[in-house]
Amino acid sequence: MNLSYLMEDNYTKYFANILKNAKAVHGNDAVLKAYNIEGDVRIQYKDQSDFERIARQFGIFEEWKDGVPRTAYKGIVVFRYHTQRRIFLVGPDSLRRLGVEDA
Repeated sequence: MNLSYLMEDNYTKYFANILKNAKAVHGNDAVLKAYNIEGDVRIQYKDQSDFERIARQFGIFEEWKDGVPRTAYKGIVVFRYHTQRRIFLVGPDSLRRLGVEDA
């Protein structure tokens, strides 16, 4: 079985493409908006307290370690919420780190 897509360079490109195509959602009612949108959703957080506030709304793990949320990849936490679509909680510089400048 070819698992080369899991090599870091390949996976980073794959992950960045998925993230770029996710619909950006803003505002305090992110849970409601995310639930009513078809396809993947991207929600930006500003800092740890903002992440914790958003995570609490979705009922997901809020804990941080070494300055990033647990389970994050490049500052991004991915989960599914009541549907098959993915929710991406995106850190302040995560898009830049992935090379997704125009998302």
